[in-house]
Amino acid sequence: MAADMDVKQRFFPHTQDELKEIASDILRHAKELGATDAATEISEGDGLSVSVRRGEVETIEHNRDKMVGVTVFIGKKRGNASTADFTRQALKDTVAAAYNIARFTAEDSAAGLAEEELLEKSPQDLDLYHPWHIDAEEAAEIARRAEDAAFAVDPRIKNSEGASISAQHSQFVLATSRGFLAGYPYSRHYISCAPIAGSGRDMQRDDWYTSKRNAADLADPEAVGRYAAERALSRIGARSLDTRKCRVLFEAPLAAGILGAFVQAVSGGALYRKTTFLVDSLGKPVFAPHVQVVEDPHVRGGMGSAPFDEEGVRTQRRSVVEDGVVQGYFLSTYSARKLGMKTTGNAGGSHNLSLRSSLTKPEDDFEAMLKKLGTGLLLTELMGQGVNYVTGDYSRGASGFWVENGKIQYPVEEITVASTLQEMFRHIEAIGADTVVRGTKEIGSVLIEKMTIAGQ
Repeated sequence: MAADMDVKQRFFPHTQDELKEIASDILRHAKELGATDAATEISEGDGLSVSVRRGEVETIEHNRDKMVGVTVFIGKKRGNASTADFTRQALKDTVAAAYNIARFTAEDSAAGLAEEELLEKSPQDLDLYHPWHIDAEEAAEIARRAEDAAFAVDPRIKNSEGASISAQHSQFVLATSRGFLAGYPYSRHYISCAPIAGSGRDMQRDDWYTSKRNAADLADPEAVGRYAAERALSRIGARSLDTRKCRVLFEAPLAAGILGAFVQAVSGGALYRKTTFLVDSLGKPVFAPHVQVVEDPHVRGGMGSAPFDEEGVRTQRRSVVEDGVVQGYFLSTYSARKLGMKTTGNAGGSHNLSLRSSLTKPEDDFEAMLKKLGTGLLLTELMGQGVNYVTGDYSRGASGFWVENGKIQYPVEEITVASTLQEMFRHIEAIGADTVVRGTKEIGSVLIEKMTIAGQ
């Protein structure tokens, strides 16, 4: 109770119990109007973001957000409405608005709440909330430390796009007329730095960041600044490449995009609309035989952890890809019904995904992955949105480094890398032990057998 009171006094206008009471009132009012089912999500947020550039405070943002979303069902007809006003009359008006929308909406056979037996009635505490008691002045000082460390690395670091600090706190409660009522607070904090190296026509920028739920787990701001500076410096003197086909090593942060592309291609909306090249891929080999994809929503303190999804459906650890073969999709209740399947507890997205290889050894760090690459392209940045999920065609602007005999030779830029996702997935040669977490994904560097590089 003391912790709940501290949460209320420090960051949120309401306690969890107060939000649950509001949610119960909303469901009661929906039923009184004649709804056959209803659901509501109530959320509150409080955050501080501070950016510093060349030692001077550039922005200070303090956000306080709140929202109530209401979904009302009349049989198979559905209506949605939302408000940021928590007064009793405003909430009643929002329920009425959702009800009236449902009255005049066409029936949808897939509409409806998740089945009661799928709901998580006893959610576990996954240690997702760690408040960061920091004010703007303290945040600015941390940002300065990161930027100062970047400038101290080398005289060629002459400018900066700045360093930023963010401390974000949120809480929510989800309730449905099927008996689900639960919620929890959670936090996300980060430190970032983006220095600029060189001068004149040969100016290069790069960045780095650290993000955790607990500020105590963030990397030191000096380490963030130094590494960002080293990355920017390494890009000085970049040149283009002649058009060729070669092996490509995706640096770990970029490799998360490969996993993200797979998730999008096997997500419910794309599958039932048939707007993905992986339609009917369940039980079929899509990746190289050594590749595994695992989803684990219950990692304590994980950035993608959740005891239940946005519909209250319990989440569970599962193998999504096993030995290259697709074992599961990412489905909500609605998309699952459209496909004649069951929800996978992924309303709202994936949870703590990891891309792994049965061939990876503990010593397969970044240097070892460069040796595996041998001669080819190390990718460190991608630009543009050149991915067609209907056909699988992949073409992105890129920059990185040319590697020969496992050693970086020189930086490259103004190139395009192209292939298809089908070929990329099938021809993953190795996955490194140099893992990073980016969003809800954990992954090491990924070596792909061959891609087309287009340059000058």
